[in-house]
Amino acid sequence: MELTGRVAIVTGGGYGIGREIALAYAKAGASVVIAARTPAPLETTRADIERNGGRALVVPADISRQADCERMVEQTLAAFSHLDILVNNAGIAGATKRITDMTLNEWQEVIDINLTGAWLASRAAVPSMLKQGSGSILMISSGAGRRGYPLRAPYAASKWAMIGLTQTLAGELGTAGLRVNCICPGAIAGDRIERVIRARAEAMNSPYAEVKAAFTSMAAMNRMATETEVARVALFLASDAASAVTGQTINVDAGTNMN
Repeated sequence: MELTGRVAIVTGGGYGIGREIALAYAKAGASVVIAARTPAPLETTRADIERNGGRALVVPADISRQADCERMVEQTLAAFSHLDILVNNAGIAGATKRITDMTLNEWQEVIDINLTGAWLASRAAVPSMLKQGSGSILMISSGAGRRGYPLRAPYAASKWAMIGLTQTLAGELGTAGLRVNCICPGAIAGDRIERVIRARAEAMNSPYAEVKAAFTSMAAMNRMATETEVARVALFLASDAASAVTGQTINVDAGTNMN
């Protein structure tokens, strides 16, 4: 029970990696606030947490909006009195297109949610963490934050920038007792990556099987990582076991990127 007595916000907590992190934190003893734009999946995650004896709060929120991020933190403090952990997981894949075919709106939507949303949520959470002299912020970036990703310019740009945001906030907040770290998941087995592969195959006019094989051929373990494996690293980084770890970016990608 590494997180007993802690309170965590997990954005994008209704699906995929965010859901697995929320479940892992609750199992480790934390009270978990799950936030996203679509309430129904959040309610499913909340029900699963409470069924296993945990505590959870659902806060529908669009993290690209400053008012929603502030309300998310306010409701967390009202329900649990403090905030110890923020996981900036919410994000979108965006369009799979060359930049010459992409609209400004398609670019801006990805930047607003993936990058500005992480900044806004962190900005809202930090004051309460500063008051208590402790806190952990975790960014969920991507393997696309480690190397360029053709046909996904806004996604790659936003994920690279999250690493820079991680290091900057770690430098700003370290002397106050706050830690800021980042995880770069690679291709994660599940429905989302299947949609990504199909969109990429269509955009490249390539066979689905060929495109899918490329997602594992570069991995040292010759497989995709899982949501559960990402959640285990997220649990470590939020726990006291990582008390001297800040400003770091960890790949969870079965050995695809080794930098």
